[in-house]
Amino acid sequence: MNAPLAIRRCGLVTSVGLSAASSCAAMRAKLGNPTETRFMDSGGTWIMGHQVALESPWRGMVKLSRMAVMSINEALAGIPRERRSEIPLLLCVAERERPGRLAGLEDQLLAQIESELGTRFAPQSAVVPHGRVAVAAALHQARQLINARQAAQVLIVAADSLLNAATLSAYDTQERLLNERNSNGFMPGEAAGAILVGPAGSGPELRCCGIGFDIEPAHIASEEPLRGDGLARACKAALADAGSAMHDLNYRIADLSGEHYYFKEAALALSRTMRTLKEEFDLWHPAEAIGEIGAASGIAVLALADAASRKGYAPGAGVIAHFSSDAGQRAAIVLQYREA
Repeated sequence: MNAPLAIRRCGLVTSVGLSAASSCAAMRAKLGNPTETRFMDSGGTWIMGHQVALESPWRGMVKLSRMAVMSINEALAGIPRERRSEIPLLLCVAERERPGRLAGLEDQLLAQIESELGTRFAPQSAVVPHGRVAVAAALHQARQLINARQAAQVLIVAADSLLNAATLSAYDTQERLLNERNSNGFMPGEAAGAILVGPAGSGPELRCCGIGFDIEPAHIASEEPLRGDGLARACKAALADAGSAMHDLNYRIADLSGEHYYFKEAALALSRTMRTLKEEFDLWHPAEAIGEIGAASGIAVLALADAASRKGYAPGAGVIAHFSSDAGQRAAIVLQYREA
């Protein structure tokens, strides 16, 4: 069992708030803010999306960078600028197979963020191009860096947007967008977030106690029958890493964004991991307020768990977060809130 990490600070920029506090308050209240995008679907209807409203109509790489910088400044508030160079930054972005993925994303975005901040982060900084499972992968990397004493703390940042023509066209062709003609779909969005993590301390904090990964062969584009085995194995690995059982936890948070496939997978995975019946075991999905935000969904999930724990509206101290990519990668994180 590995030493747990603690979430020290969060930053979040979404369609419902330009800070972690405002975004989490809206997610708690299930308040969304979808608006018409500048794109039409194949039926001639304007596509609705969760767009982040900034002071200028930036798009593409520039907007990703601006959102990321805002979330970083929130997560690093109180840390002197000259000390930021000691912190590795793990940047989570869209998976390489994403339709319409921005060209040069891995080569340019981190450099652009550093340029805007006027800061060079530690040499261990890296890009994690794994979409919705990227934040879990980055947490795993952060734990390795901290346990090996290569860093005292690590900044995990995610920025993503599905609001571009090529991406929306591909998902529209696949009939995966939510609209009047299709209830089995998601509403696209964009967001950025940042969490600062370090070794567990003695104060009130949300701790990452276990992380697990696996592969689901019956991914959403396959023709294999879905059994939820990949997600179940990821959850079991995270629980074993944390030294916990599913029934020890109090609720779940996931990257579910509206597609029936992923809700069915979550139910199947639970049936394969829950060995003691619980009367209540809530499943939260922030996407109902902020849309499908790709790689940034991991930060939104962790920020919501952190806010719910600190403000006392979580159903209990233990939560499991799980994530599923379209290509079959699965990840789970076990979190525990500890009082002082």
